[in-house]
Amino acid sequence: MTSHRVLLVLNIQVGLIADPPQGIPAARLVRENVATVLEQARCASHPPRIIHCRSCGDPGDIDEKGTQTWELLHAPRSGEFVVDCRKTNAFMGTALGELIAPDAELVVVGLMSEYAVKSTCRAALRRGNTVLLMRGAHGTHDHTVIADGGRFTPGENISARVEEELDRAGAMILDMKYLSGLFEGR
Repeated sequence: MTSHRVLLVLNIQVGLIADPPQGIPAARLVRENVATVLEQARCASHPPRIIHCRSCGDPGDIDEKGTQTWELLHAPRSGEFVVDCRKTNAFMGTALGELIAPDAELVVVGLMSEYAVKSTCRAALRRGNTVLLMRGAHGTHDHTVIADGGRFTPGENISARVEEELDRAGAMILDMKYLSGLFEGR
């Protein structure tokens, strides 16, 4: 059975959302905002389907399957789903497409903006889903491109660029101030 309202929580795992230097620079803000979105969804009079996607990295990676840092930061509650992913697009090689109707509205939060967030949102849009990405509830690491003379790009700039790309692709980018009531009456 599928729901027409879905909260998709991408890779909010202990190690990935830890404070820097291990986690992303905006870890504290993203943790707080994801917790707020999740609580709003859980407390809604008609809660959306809540799906936690968990990245399964290779041995030695921060998200290596079975390690403490691989665990989800927010333990799923009864009725919530967990989908383990090996690809950045959470639909690829998983049962996610079976849990989300092609015409469902997805509210998306999580990590990493330029990888899982972007590719999963694009895949959802191609399927026909309405995608709402919560600004401030997704993030990524800073990047330094050695081949480009050591060019440094802050994670917040990368996340903003992903928002622009997804907006052009048809996603809606929502500020946290619009969260109130987002899961009510939809």
